[in-house]
Amino acid sequence: MSEAVPAPSDPVRPRWKRLLIGAVVIAVLWVIVDLAGWDVRSWFHELWHDMTSISLGYLVAGLFFQVVQTVAVAYGWLWILRYGYPNAVIPFRPVLASYAVGVALNGWLPANIGTFVMMFLFLTFIAGSTFAGVFAGFLVQKIFFTAAGTFVYLYLFLSVPGSFDIELGNISAHPFFTLAIVAGGAVAVLVVVRILWRKMHGLWEKAKVGGRILTYPRIYATHVLTPQLVGWLAKLAVVGIFLAAYGIPVTFHTIMSVVGGNSLANVASFTPGAVGITQAVNSASLSKVTDPTTAAAYSLGQQLVTTAWNQIFAIVMLVSAFGWTGGKQLVRDSYGQAKEKAAEQQAARQERKLAKRNHETAEEDA
Repeated sequence: MSEAVPAPSDPVRPRWKRLLIGAVVIAVLWVIVDLAGWDVRSWFHELWHDMTSISLGYLVAGLFFQVVQTVAVAYGWLWILRYGYPNAVIPFRPVLASYAVGVALNGWLPANIGTFVMMFLFLTFIAGSTFAGVFAGFLVQKIFFTAAGTFVYLYLFLSVPGSFDIELGNISAHPFFTLAIVAGGAVAVLVVVRILWRKMHGLWEKAKVGGRILTYPRIYATHVLTPQLVGWLAKLAVVGIFLAAYGIPVTFHTIMSVVGGNSLANVASFTPGAVGITQAVNSASLSKVTDPTTAAAYSLGQQLVTTAWNQIFAIVMLVSAFGWTGGKQLVRDSYGQAKEKAAEQQAARQERKLAKRNHETAEEDA
């Protein structure tokens, strides 16, 4: 049976005071930038026009690959769970529904609470499952995506604009200086790779504790890694399709720049779905190939369309797997438990930071 968890508290309803304060802040900022000479109304009009100019063909293609991404990654989850709990009957539909709900909630909830909701949904229909076991499966599931993220960061690090635009005459004119640059770059790359390898190795060791599928390398490669690769490639396809829809050059570098920027935005996010931060990062990433308004329109357009579609897809799958009443109750209960678990982890992190700070202070005093 699933491990016991406290009864979830009632969902926190939006407070009109917070909404009013937010509206007042936006209005004040609008007046300030208008007085500073920035025509906000015209900018928003141009932005809205660019966002809504996407053709139906691009929209359908982008949403198709968005579905491929969700289904492929959920299929990898299916086999992680089946090998983790071999005595349980685990059909694909509730796994897909749970993963789709997690993706949808992460699009508008802070702190990736949707991921916790997904894990608690798994507990409701997998006999003998525990949160610790499902979390170990989550670590297994993250191995590929950690490696993919490392590849993106390493590529962006090695492909800094202008770093390879060195003429042969300059190289031959300054051989020692060029050699020093190459040697320094090689050392920097080795340091980055070593740091990332330590993190990957630690993640692998933790995942082996509860990731039984890792003891079957061929099954893991064919039933988990391969679908995850398909999902990741589908994610790149979504980015490329929406870039093309807004007339932005589609190259491997621009796609990697957007993917890497989105990843950094999620890490530094303090807003639901990293709204605002994502647009700022995308505008900076695409500054060499398009103007800021088009970049912002692309970023907002892709985020709004994919987020709305993820909600629709999640609702359809949830009703299909659990029914409307049952699915709604499961999500409500799982959301309450997810908030408690997220709060516990945040408190634990604060305690570790405080303990480390006290330890450092004690050493300084000694």
